[in-house]
Amino acid sequence: MTSLLEAPEAVQVAEPKRPRWTRGDALVVLCYLVVAFVVYGGLWTNLNSGYLYNSAQDQNMWEWFFAVTAHSVAHLENPLGSTLQNFPAGVNLMANTAMFGLGIPLSPITLLFGPTVTWAIALTGGLAGTATAWYWVFSRTVVRSRLAAAIGGVFCGFAPAMISHGNAHPNFVGLFVLPFIVLKLVRVAQGRRPVRDGIILGLLIAYQVYLGEEPLLITMMGFAVFALTFVVSRPREAVKMIRPTAIGAGLAAVITLALTIYPLWWQFFGPQSYRTLEHGAVGNDTAALTRFATESIAGNPAAAADVSMNRTEENAFFGWPLIVFMVVLTVWLWRDIVARCAAIAMFALAWLSLGVQITVAHHETGLPGPWKLLAKLPLFDSLLESRLAMACIPAVGVLLAIATDRVFASVPPVRQQQFSARWLWLGVVAAVLVPIAPIPLDTFTRPATPAFFTDGTWRKFVGSGSLVAVPLSSPGDARALTWQIKADLGFPIADGYFVGPNGPGDKRGRYGAPDRPTASLLNKVRETGDVPDVTDRQRADLLADLKYWHADVMVLAPVTNQQALQSTVELLLRTPATYVDGVWLWDVRSLRGA
Repeated sequence: MTSLLEAPEAVQVAEPKRPRWTRGDALVVLCYLVVAFVVYGGLWTNLNSGYLYNSAQDQNMWEWFFAVTAHSVAHLENPLGSTLQNFPAGVNLMANTAMFGLGIPLSPITLLFGPTVTWAIALTGGLAGTATAWYWVFSRTVVRSRLAAAIGGVFCGFAPAMISHGNAHPNFVGLFVLPFIVLKLVRVAQGRRPVRDGIILGLLIAYQVYLGEEPLLITMMGFAVFALTFVVSRPREAVKMIRPTAIGAGLAAVITLALTIYPLWWQFFGPQSYRTLEHGAVGNDTAALTRFATESIAGNPAAAADVSMNRTEENAFFGWPLIVFMVVLTVWLWRDIVARCAAIAMFALAWLSLGVQITVAHHETGLPGPWKLLAKLPLFDSLLESRLAMACIPAVGVLLAIATDRVFASVPPVRQQQFSARWLWLGVVAAVLVPIAPIPLDTFTRPATPAFFTDGTWRKFVGSGSLVAVPLSSPGDARALTWQIKADLGFPIADGYFVGPNGPGDKRGRYGAPDRPTASLLNKVRETGDVPDVTDRQRADLLADLKYWHADVMVLAPVTNQQALQSTVELLLRTPATYVDGVWLWDVRSLRGA
């Protein structure tokens, strides 16, 4: 088999025939699907009210994205923005990873069965699809052994970071297009059919933009290191690749731009757009590279939480056995050009993921990390640098596949020692990978939506204005998004869970709406449970906020410190709450001048 990275001029062999799909391939994909369904078993067995425990409020948000996208498709509306959240300013959905690449094609499913089903499909299909895509690339271009490719694919699809993001981020789980982008970049450079490959590359990149831009950026950073390593290692071959690369990449750029220019304009310059989303220093602690993730077989939740942002951002956690194994494989496979390029890219991106300063088990060493050179650049300034460790995943998969293929090809299969060597190798691989294998994700039953929303009672209280949840809908409490979905998106809400500008004239990004006085007051009451001494100033602020939100009704559903919240609103409005179909409410249409 011709090396994946060899230029056609470098070897005088015929282009290999395209391998057919076999029953062995089908079995591998079926195994991936079974593993993915096991991971999400708790969700699939309770599609009516199942909720991933570690998703925080993200499942509410993503289900809302899918529901609003399907609503826009059904009503032939612009899906790039919506005023159903953050009324009346609205939300820029193109700037909110709404994942139109799945949300739009799956709209019929969302409309027929609800967004929770779409959510489950996106996550389950994302894991299995990513594993399948890498398996296909490995088996058709890198190794001969289907088992070797399957081992590489299963790691790429079910690595600890993939499972961590699988709690809440389908845009970091559905990475099934990225392997083919990488493959087409290589094919373009090889120059066999640069025009055809360039067209396909452009279509793939454009589609990935609608699936997730941040994973695309991270992958391209890893591929850049991979390509640079090849250029340094094989400069003569690299020179021959310049012309076809220029042709194919240039054509791909034109096609990508043509298919994405308007949505990208909307994202960066349209209504409710923002320029950057600052997260602070969020590099990986070096300890995160060697520890086991929360949802791995050998995982220790306390140890994982000690060196991660949260359960959905365990971006490294390869486990010390795999780290040691990768060092050994790098040394062993160094003469293999693909393995060498992958290994250098792996170590480089792991280093970058450590952030602007190297931290060792919470100890700040004072040593600057290479990320410091990129942290302030456009696009990079919104990137969580700890996520760069995810670019190591396909590199690890490549090394596992090549090493396994080499072992399996070392001795003819009829010999007894070959049988022994193969099983010994598989035992070593199992010893390294089983500790980081995933466990089923925790799922619980979410609280039932009050009948006020499911029975349509809300229509008596909401006209042309909005519904104000008490406390206001936010990244910390996004239940109102589910209320909207259960009410067929019949009313807009004030505030919400999204990313938008910091305020009028301030294009810095933030999670949730800019805090208005009433929202801040009610959030404080929920956190503390203390009823404040309400002042006339706070009452005036409430009236101003109700007018800004075009509020028709304020609604309090069962929530932490519910009595304190009810008492506070009653003091603000000087009006007792009315209990209607499972909620306490205040009709405020007369107060805001409706």
